[in-house]
Amino acid sequence: MNTIYLVRHGENPANLTFEFASRKVDYSLNAKGREQARQTAEYLLEKGIDEIFASPLKRAQETAQIIAARLGLPVTTVEQFREIEVGDYEGQPVSRALWLKHDEIFANWLMGKPDAAFPNGDDYHRLWGRMRRGLEMVTADKVDRKIMVVGHGGIFTATMPSLCPDADVAEILRQPSGNCSVTEVRLESGDGTLRGELVEWSHVAHLSGEAAKLVPGFPDRGNLFAELGV
Repeated sequence: MNTIYLVRHGENPANLTFEFASRKVDYSLNAKGREQARQTAEYLLEKGIDEIFASPLKRAQETAQIIAARLGLPVTTVEQFREIEVGDYEGQPVSRALWLKHDEIFANWLMGKPDAAFPNGDDYHRLWGRMRRGLEMVTADKVDRKIMVVGHGGIFTATMPSLCPDADVAEILRQPSGNCSVTEVRLESGDGTLRGELVEWSHVAHLSGEAAKLVPGFPDRGNLFAELGV
């Protein structure tokens, strides 16, 4: 069994403009995001991290590099940890209506409807499949390792019910994955097995000052998850 630390990237312009950013839109961290990464590095310093992996997107790469420099470790890029691919939604003008369409697909996944799909983007089968492959790759033939994966709130949140079947989905939705939040999972893998135990979801208590002022999701979306019974 290994311990996985899922670290969401620091703040970047898309968090402020509410743009979808999974492939074509790829911003660097802003100043607050870099400070969040530095504070997260200090928090992780005593965790005994053995390896660091990251999504290929700039915000994840830069967060990982800041943390890695403090921990004295290299960063390995893993394509599978890329954010949810929203397909045709990426690059469209930002609107409440578009975000509600996004949330409806996301909510369907959480309600056990994996065929729901973004147009020319991910359905849940594809998303969980690549998240699973990524985790299998970074844990292959390893025991008692502490492995950090720097990635994205969407993929971490959406796949948590599959990764940790005993996790409380309602509790996860009540505490969104904030920038530079740290989620700890004890993961059993190998011989076709991949099953996690959620130790802590979206820890952000290590952030302070301006870095602790986390931006919300798109405003005025309504509580769609509650409306759909998630």
